[in-house]
Amino acid sequence: MRAVVQRVAQARVDVDGETIGSCDAGALILVCAMPDDDLDCVRGLAAKIAKLRIFKDEAGKMNLSLVQSAGSALVVSQFTLAADTSRGNRPGFSGAAKPDDARTLYLHFANCLRDLGITTETGKFGADMQVHLVNDGPVTIWLDSDT
Repeated sequence: MRAVVQRVAQARVDVDGETIGSCDAGALILVCAMPDDDLDCVRGLAAKIAKLRIFKDEAGKMNLSLVQSAGSALVVSQFTLAADTSRGNRPGFSGAAKPDDARTLYLHFANCLRDLGITTETGKFGADMQVHLVNDGPVTIWLDSDT
């Protein structure tokens, strides 16, 4: 699984003009399931993200995790993170998991964050979404489940 984690002051995702998920201070997490992903690697990536020390402590240093900062998360599926741009100008997306598998892994990822005590909302898998965020820092980190 591939993820882009953005530390945010707030974020929300809208579908058809209606907000379907949001978070206050915490993380907007864009995720893309890859063909070889399984439930264990997804669980491991969720645990790693929950423990990433990217939130400021009382001294203003990035020493706190999402769990320690009591932040919330907004998780949005984004198959375009699997884009292959090695040939031509049109990205290919064959590196993303098949939709049925991707949906299962995406929902499992969000549930893993919840199991770790993080208030988590989601976008709508496969929908045309508008994501709004106020990036805090900015802090943006890219991860793969094999890292």
